[in-house]
This record gives sequence, C-alpha cells and structure tokens, in this order.
Amino acid sequence: MTLADLKRGQQGIITDVSSIHIPLKLLEMGCLPGNSVELVQVAPFADPMYLNINGTHLAIRKETAMHILIETVDE
Repeated sequence: MTLADLKRGQQGIITDVSSIHIPLKLLEMGCLPGNSVELVQVAPFADPMYLNINGTHLAIRKETAMHILIETVDE
C-alpha cells in the first residue's frame, strides 16, 4: 500500500521511501521508514495531500505519495 492510498483520518507506518522521486526535503522533515503518518485532509481533486508525519504537518503531491510505501495501523 502507498501513502496515496490512505483515506482521511487513516494512519499508517512508513515502510520504504527508497525512490529517486522523493525530494530530500521530505526526508529531512521526517518522511522516513518507521515514522507514523496520518492523512489529515485532501485538497480538491485529491492533490495535494495534507499529512501529519510524527507531529510534522506537511502537504505533498499525490504523485510523490505514490512512491512512499506504508503499512496501515488498525485501531
């Protein structure tokens, strides 16, 4: 499953970001394997996605989110 597949309010754990399509700035802001992620909001037309990654709020494009693998967290 990728980050782009998350539904609003759903949480997951990042498992892999080993892609050349991931900007270094996202890695510096905590988009790393093992970190928790939650989809907070989606803009109109589903792009960009507003995320909470380990307490850091950021918006990323859906195209970039498709390259970040996650495992969902069941609550």
